[in-house]
Amino acid sequence: METTFCIRLPPLPSTPSVGIRRRTKSMATAGVDELKPPSLTSTSDPPPLFDGTTRLYTSYVCPFAQRAWIARNYKGQQDNIKLVPIDLQNRPAWYKEKVYPENKVPSLEHNGKVLGESLDLIKYIDANFEGPALFPDDPAKKEFGEQLLSYSDTFIRDVYSSLKVEDPVKRTSPSFDYLENALGKFDDGPFFLGQFSGVDVAYAPFTERFQIVFSEVFKHDITEGRPKLRAWFEELNKNDAYVKTKADPQELLDIFKKRFLAQQ
Repeated sequence: METTFCIRLPPLPSTPSVGIRRRTKSMATAGVDELKPPSLTSTSDPPPLFDGTTRLYTSYVCPFAQRAWIARNYKGQQDNIKLVPIDLQNRPAWYKEKVYPENKVPSLEHNGKVLGESLDLIKYIDANFEGPALFPDDPAKKEFGEQLLSYSDTFIRDVYSSLKVEDPVKRTSPSFDYLENALGKFDDGPFFLGQFSGVDVAYAPFTERFQIVFSEVFKHDITEGRPKLRAWFEELNKNDAYVKTKADPQELLDIFKKRFLAQQ
């Protein structure tokens, strides 16, 4: 599934500290700026692999890769986890041969091994790097969080599949209603588990894209009649850990049109 939806257009011109999890002031609001390195292509040389550097192999327009990128930012690990963006339309052969045989993103090179799968990486980054915790200790929140993470693939699949059929607004209404109801579970904050967590990280990249597509293509606001979802978007866009990973909306829209509308 991660390969299916991580598509992109030709690239635009380019303009290890391990420790204990702790709840402290997050880099989410610290305003850390970093230069985005250019995406590596089939003609790019590999970095010095397995030299002790922790690397997050990503794509600037892949929502699955964006999950791990947000988690890395929220933990404040910009200096310790190096971004290595891959051009998914023109991937370097060495990435599959020497880094990650699955040949998809995200993947994380850490302590001499490479790990993948975006939901697993959210948890791995949270557990193995210092910074504010992405998952609460409260048992009820932990249980509900796992339910929401398990549902995320179903949510993504249902919405994407509905984009190809008649009346996608009506077809996707139950999926967005599910999010609205889930956001009402806890009343100590505007996020899924009250406070910002790995669950928000898991859903944010996809709802971001859905909001753009429904607004621009179907002329529909997915937050209409869903005040909790609207508040969630508003608070999410105050979070630097997330905001600094957002792609250009027009590029996301172009990708959608190429992926879906061209097939109709």
